[in-house]
Amino acid sequence: MNGIAGYFGSPRVLRRLALASIIANIGIVVTGGAVRLTGSGLGCPTWPRCTEDSYVTTPEMGIYGMIEFGNRLLTFAVGLIALLGILSALAQRPRRKSLVQLSILVFLGVPAQAVIGGFTVLTDLNPWVVGLHFLASMAVIAAAYVFWRAAFEPGETAPAETPAPLRTLSWITTVVSAAVLVVGTWVTGSGPHAGDQDAKRLGFDPESISQAHVDLVFLLLGLSVALWFAFRAVGATVAARAALVLIAVELGQGLIGFVQYFTHLPGILVGAHMLGSCLVWLATLAVLRATRIHQPTATTGPAAPSTDDARQPEPVAAH
Repeated sequence: MNGIAGYFGSPRVLRRLALASIIANIGIVVTGGAVRLTGSGLGCPTWPRCTEDSYVTTPEMGIYGMIEFGNRLLTFAVGLIALLGILSALAQRPRRKSLVQLSILVFLGVPAQAVIGGFTVLTDLNPWVVGLHFLASMAVIAAAYVFWRAAFEPGETAPAETPAPLRTLSWITTVVSAAVLVVGTWVTGSGPHAGDQDAKRLGFDPESISQAHVDLVFLLLGLSVALWFAFRAVGATVAARAALVLIAVELGQGLIGFVQYFTHLPGILVGAHMLGSCLVWLATLAVLRATRIHQPTATTGPAAPSTDDARQPEPVAAH
């Protein structure tokens, strides 16, 4: 038993489990997209059972049932990873209350997400509920990211050296990034990929809502560029690198978005765009976090890294 406790008490194991939670929750978003893009949203027509008489898919359900049921099974894998994260957080010595709380938050997000997923089926893929299902995943990914970064910190975060106006601008950028995600669900809810041929649509004009989405994307890109210049101006090198990564991810996501629009929304590009949404969100969170940590500035000069920090990647490297 001591061997198992010792294994889970390893900081390296904790970090790996926290990172695995991020990857697993992104995987749920991508596979959930595959369910909708293949028209398998009602492959299992009820919930929590797959059919009225079976918790698992049956041969009569065909390939659509297999795809939908496969996505449901992944929820258990995501939950197991999150549960192991709790055990590892509890096994750390000294135990950090905030770390344990974050691990529990990530775990609780899994059944909450599963319940919302169940409502998407019970409401016959109501586009508002489908959009909420996606946004709930973004919330869980955010919690998993904070948990992962906290696993690298030996204690409380040092006071931020980034000027307060830039921290405010970073929060504004984060809010705009979240707005891009929200409006993106409206675009999807008005488009052709409903998850089932009989599913309802939101009824927004596709061109108008797409234009609103694009306008928000350009605003986000402009804010990100402004942050990069501002961070460079004050010598906040960690935050500047995070902002540069955010800009690069946004440009890649924008390219996918334009191509999918002008090629009439092929499923493979819509799926890639969903993955890109996760990466943009993570990159945004990395910028926000970079404004809250102790970092080199033009006036203080570089701070000597600790032994633990020297062998750990920068926050933005995981993207």
